Amino acid sequence: MPVSLQFQNLLDNLKRLMNTLHLDKQIILKKNEDHRVVGGHPWVFSNEVQEIKGTPTIGDVVELRAASGLSLGIGFFNPHSLIAFRMLSRTVEEIDYGFFQRRIAAALDLRKVLYPNGESFRLVHGESDFLPGLVIDKFNEYLSIQTFAYGMDTRLPIICDVLESLLHPRGIVERNESSLRTLERLEQKKGILRGTAAPTIISEHGLQYRVDPLEGQKTGFFLDQRENRFVIRRFAKSASVLDCFCNDGGFALNAAAAEAQSVTGIDISEDAVTRARHNAQLNRCDTVQFEQLDVFDKLENCAANNVQFDVIVLDPPSFAKNRKTVPAAKRGYKDLHTRAFRILRKGGILLSASCSHHIDPDVFLSLVDESAHNAGRSLQLLEWRGAAPDHPALPTISETQYLKLGVFRAF
Repeated sequence: MPVSLQFQNLLDNLKRLMNTLHLDKQIILKKNEDHRVVGGHPWVFSNEVQEIKGTPTIGDVVELRAASGLSLGIGFFNPHSLIAFRMLSRTVEEIDYGFFQRRIAAALDLRKVLYPNGESFRLVHGESDFLPGLVIDKFNEYLSIQTFAYGMDTRLPIICDVLESLLHPRGIVERNESSLRTLERLEQKKGILRGTAAPTIISEHGLQYRVDPLEGQKTGFFLDQRENRFVIRRFAKSASVLDCFCNDGGFALNAAAAEAQSVTGIDISEDAVTRARHNAQLNRCDTVQFEQLDVFDKLENCAANNVQFDVIVLDPPSFAKNRKTVPAAKRGYKDLHTRAFRILRKGGILLSASCSHHIDPDVFLSLVDESAHNAGRSLQLLEWRGAAPDHPALPTISETQYLKLGVFRAF
């Protein structure tokens, strides 16, 4: 028998053996509740569980089985969370250093393809990189980690060991301040896990940004809008630009780089405006001014004084933190867009984003369109975009397709 065929037979036998193995700790699904998981979704909700065997505790690795007894994979268990099970592997295997080394190395290989000369990117994007509840951002020689699953949080030492082996970072910090952690019974905290932490200067499309891994937004900087920030350059030359919810000034600075006539950035956060001004100085952008103001008030004031802009960016924080807040979020989006359309010149460009997965694309588009009609405007949709490719999405999980950005032309 040829060696290659022998090797294939060995692999097939190993796969059959793995499918017959099982863990002592198991959760059994209710009848007919396995379709979504079999179809690729990595979560099991608490109301889908029929039986728990072997007394697993929070954060344990358990085996998932259908009501028929079929093994569906292994994952983290949390009896106190709405998401009772998060899939780690479709076969039974050890969740050890080797497991994390393989998964993180695969994620790193993808980023090297996406950004071959890049030193700053999202290294791990949770479920989309088959590491549920784990987010890792790389800013030059520093790594910033968030964990949203109890089982992942307890394995942070192993994860840090792997990261040190693969990347040899100067420092690893955790930015575990998200309220989502309370759903997993995890405390909020931040600090240095390994090495040291200090501000660093990252480069994006020829622009520089100061990133403080311990003090910036979320993990330190919003990398998901990387490609979208560059899009504004197509429309900004010789234009008057208003960047609302400007944060670190990314859209505003890209507009200035495209030789906009004037650029104004607005944010209610004093810290955000301070960061944006520092980044403007860093890039010697003297056509940009940043103001600490409420965006809604700014838009209303511009309308009252007949001030108009050629390009407006709306990149607000999430208006819908959960499903209960969706009705209020819809009202907020309509109010925001209606005000923006009233000060956008005829033929002007609106870049509008939503980062809430509770507002799906069709709903967001309809909200923008309805707001345009409320302001007596008609729209063309020029581009429809999502997050940068280092934030991959899974077709089976709408939550991973959270970021939406439309480029509209208004008449």
